[in-house]
Amino acid sequence: MKKNDRFAEVFSKGKVDHIEVFVDKRTGVNCVFRSARYSGGLTALLDKDGKPVVTPVSDFDK
Repeated sequence: MKKNDRFAEVFSKGKVDHIEVFVDKRTGVNCVFRSARYSGGLTALLDKDGKPVVTPVSDFDK
């Protein structure tokens, strides 16, 4: 299977209750993934105004 380089993991914490933050390298949109035991969920990370948190794409052009 082809390696997917579109997403960068920028934060990870926990083992059983796990939180990860990924950044889409094409759009800069940040997503939060949380898993706890046998369930989990993924959503866009939002700022205080309810808008998606966006990391400049140029940060990943290294």
